[in-house]
Amino acid sequence: MEHRIKVILGAVCLLIGLLPGHLQAQVRVGVGVPTEPAASTDDLLNYGSPKEYEITGLTMTGTRYLDPNSLVSLAGLKVGDKIRIPGEAIGSSVRKLMESGLLDNVELFATHSGEGKVSLMFRAQERPRLYRVNFVGVKKGEQDNLKDKVKLNLGKIVTNTITKNTQMAVRKYFIDKGYLNTKVKITTIPDSARNNATMRVSVDKGQKIKIAKINFEGLDEVEESAVRMKMKGTKEMRFGRIFTPSKFVPKKYEEDKLKLVEYYNKLGYRDAAIEHDTIINNGGRTISLNIKLNEGHKYYYRNVDFSGNYLYKTEQLRQVVGITKGDVYNPEDLEKRLNGNPGQDLSSLYMDDGYLYYNAQPIEKTVDGDSIDLEIRISEGKQATINRVILNGNTKTSDHVVMRTIRTLPGQKFNKTALIRTQRELATIGYFDPEKIGINPVPQNDGTVDIEYSVEEKPSDQIELSGGWGGYVGFVGTLGLTFNNFSARNIPNFGAWKPLPAGDGQRVQLRFQANGSQYQVYSLSFTEPWLGGRKPNAFSVSASHTVYKTFYDPTNPYSIYQSLKGRTPTGSYTNTAVTIGLGRQLKVPDDYFSLTNSLTYQRYDLNNLDLFYIGYKNGISNNITFNTTIARNSIDNPQFPRNGSSFSLSGSFTPPYSAFKTTTETTKPEDKYKWVEYHKWMFDASWFQTVFGKLVLNARAHMGFLGSYNKRTDIGPFERFVLGGSGLAGQGQFALAQDIIGLRGYDDRSVYTADYDRTSDAQTRSQGGVVYNKFVAELRYPVSLNPSATIFVLTFLEAGNNWGSYKQYNPFDLKRSMGFGARIFMPAFGLIGIDYGYGFDTIPGIKDKASGQFHFTIGQQIR
Repeated sequence: MEHRIKVILGAVCLLIGLLPGHLQAQVRVGVGVPTEPAASTDDLLNYGSPKEYEITGLTMTGTRYLDPNSLVSLAGLKVGDKIRIPGEAIGSSVRKLMESGLLDNVELFATHSGEGKVSLMFRAQERPRLYRVNFVGVKKGEQDNLKDKVKLNLGKIVTNTITKNTQMAVRKYFIDKGYLNTKVKITTIPDSARNNATMRVSVDKGQKIKIAKINFEGLDEVEESAVRMKMKGTKEMRFGRIFTPSKFVPKKYEEDKLKLVEYYNKLGYRDAAIEHDTIINNGGRTISLNIKLNEGHKYYYRNVDFSGNYLYKTEQLRQVVGITKGDVYNPEDLEKRLNGNPGQDLSSLYMDDGYLYYNAQPIEKTVDGDSIDLEIRISEGKQATINRVILNGNTKTSDHVVMRTIRTLPGQKFNKTALIRTQRELATIGYFDPEKIGINPVPQNDGTVDIEYSVEEKPSDQIELSGGWGGYVGFVGTLGLTFNNFSARNIPNFGAWKPLPAGDGQRVQLRFQANGSQYQVYSLSFTEPWLGGRKPNAFSVSASHTVYKTFYDPTNPYSIYQSLKGRTPTGSYTNTAVTIGLGRQLKVPDDYFSLTNSLTYQRYDLNNLDLFYIGYKNGISNNITFNTTIARNSIDNPQFPRNGSSFSLSGSFTPPYSAFKTTTETTKPEDKYKWVEYHKWMFDASWFQTVFGKLVLNARAHMGFLGSYNKRTDIGPFERFVLGGSGLAGQGQFALAQDIIGLRGYDDRSVYTADYDRTSDAQTRSQGGVVYNKFVAELRYPVSLNPSATIFVLTFLEAGNNWGSYKQYNPFDLKRSMGFGARIFMPAFGLIGIDYGYGFDTIPGIKDKASGQFHFTIGQQIR
């Protein structure tokens, strides 16, 4: 019978003692005494003369959840290996197991299994796995944020490293919020029965530390107010400060110091530096900052030379860079002129001609007093041809839809401007997240380059659904469906319905709106953006039908019935419209321009309803209109533009019927307006520019003019302008063939300047104006650019007016307003907006002065 004697080997424990302090382990050797005479225990544990043994057995015990064979392989030993006992191999095997972080303790047993042979057994104790995390001392909202920040995965083995990292992450989270004295204590509560552990994170935030005073020294050349403005994340305490709180955040403070030096560099102070700064604890909840600056001298460019340029003459390069003698030295501006202004910088000059490997290195050749001689050393390299275009991430949109948008094709020379333009085009088609469009040129050994585009699909279809009960009207509701990435060719292929055939970039829109039995609108439209598939020729067709009924009490013509159920309408109106359009992209003046032509037929049928207050109650009017629009759109992102502009000029023309008539004298309105006649001009302009950071300025101008072909015919009641409010069509108003324009701060349809000597207010205000002007300035700031919910807030100034005749037209007589608002763009529902506007001016014919009011918009911007 075999006997085992466990002896703790001092020499081996000495080796284990060399392990890091956080690792704990035991090493034991069990010496088997066989029935046959064998080596004595002293022979096995002879520290003075270690012996070599062959491992005949290697096992792992004590594990419940971990694979024993995998752990044995981590030890670095295997059966057949020859090791010395005592020796380094024993300590090394235990050290490796402990360094894996999977075990709390390891014991090693050795059994003498024959002459020169030994069997080893590891006995391990597993670390517990994370079962729950409890945060103590913080609010519920902070707990949710901490879970996202720390990102602890339940079921993960709890190690000292995880505990320490969690402690640091929690403390950093609160320090970044101004709680500089945050204390975090983590306790691990094990459950040995299930080998689980609960991590208890106790947080003592302490008080939020704010900045009482920021003192600057050494400001001689630059205004202190300008310096303070550059420290956007580090502000003094001040009453009324909301958007930039005065809490002290070390990370932002360090960033602001760098930005301050960069600001000085932009002004020409090349040697500007912060000599030292001091944080003074005021003994309570505040600190003070002392910052000493050394502004140095202001420098100017003297000579700008080029070297290494063979393709372009030095004078050409000077014109592109645009720096002349006497200009203030500005390294940031210099970098933009070399590489940071696509289409206009020096890199575009070379890279647009295929020179992908171009490089320009500015070197300060001489610094003499306040003057700097600059040498721009150019390495032109070789031209690169595009080999392959690789597309990743379009899981829904067909490859050919994306490829027809891409402007860098195989066989072409590399072109930086085309690369950036492609990124813009992929963002504006609306199928991909604009923030996650990636472009990666991959140079090849043969002098070619592969262009890899990565995109991430985002939801682009929209649903509009609302409903309610409108008192006497009954059911009020809207159902709208918009499919922005439809595929008509896959309609017969039911396997492509997910839930509808998609991926070919076509647009289908269906909409139904009802206010009980009084008002209904049905509409359907289809757009193919690439008719024929070779060029961006957009073909569209749409149809709509509108029904509007009135239910007036004959005993009181100024009131309506309390209920419409079972009532016969006293008047009605229908409008049926069909439009066919074709648009194409232009090449001249540039390919941001487009030209769109369309032909529309509308039929208006009035039955005992005087909508225009002109005695026209019964009859049919026909409107055949040719519309042409030239537009230019270079905005970078349709949901939240930061740069670019959009302009459009459109003209709508009916046939000049009056030119073919011998006389224009008609006594019956139904004859006079049987064929609608007018010409109409619309101009819209919108310009976007990033002011600083994420703050964007949007300036807009809108104008509309309606006229007749000759003096013998008056301007009719159709297609006039109504101004004021949110700009949304109200009940029945969409059917009146009017352009409805918003002007925040005023009531809907209220802004109008009429000739009160000639017509009544009710008539003119209902008909609308023949000319309108509107101007807007908005400051926008994004709250979230997530494609699932793009949110931004805004503040605005706007002014506009609407005139009933050209005789009254005065472009300086504008109704002014200001206010603030917010926009939420969700792919499934479109744009949702709320604004509060305050109007400053009175409206002729309305006694009450305009005042503040809220405006809501759904599915569109306020135009």
